[in-house]
Amino acid sequence: MKRLLFLLAFIATPAFAVNPDEVLDDPALEARAREISAGLRCVVCRGENIDESNASIARDLRLLVRERLVAGDSNEEVTEFVVERYGEYVLMKPNTSGANLLLWLAGPALFVAAAFGALVYLRGRSTAKEPGETGLSAEERARIAELTGKSGE
Repeated sequence: MKRLLFLLAFIATPAFAVNPDEVLDDPALEARAREISAGLRCVVCRGENIDESNASIARDLRLLVRERLVAGDSNEEVTEFVVERYGEYVLMKPNTSGANLLLWLAGPALFVAAAFGALVYLRGRSTAKEPGETGLSAEERARIAELTGKSGE
């Protein structure tokens, strides 16, 4: 029973790909490295941050982050350095400025426009008259009678 609980606990924990040889001796720097790595996307794995990825490029990025921290860079400087090299794609949460602002606002704006369009359509349907309610005018009845050769009613 204890083995089963141990196995379940082991499986339930996230599997990080950080190798022991990558871990920094200073716990404060290692915590900063983990924080930065959690915000950087693996360029191969797409859905994983570089801490979770086993790809070789992710390992290179983890080492790069740790090198920059040991060199004395701040968290922001390290992130900017990586973004300069690989583009904003490496950010797990892209910035909300510049052209990205348009992308961030496009989804909610399109949702509001679609909701407004649906509201107008449904309101128009609820106030529309039934097709049989209007009937034909006297002129229309006379024209039909003329075309069909029958006398008007």
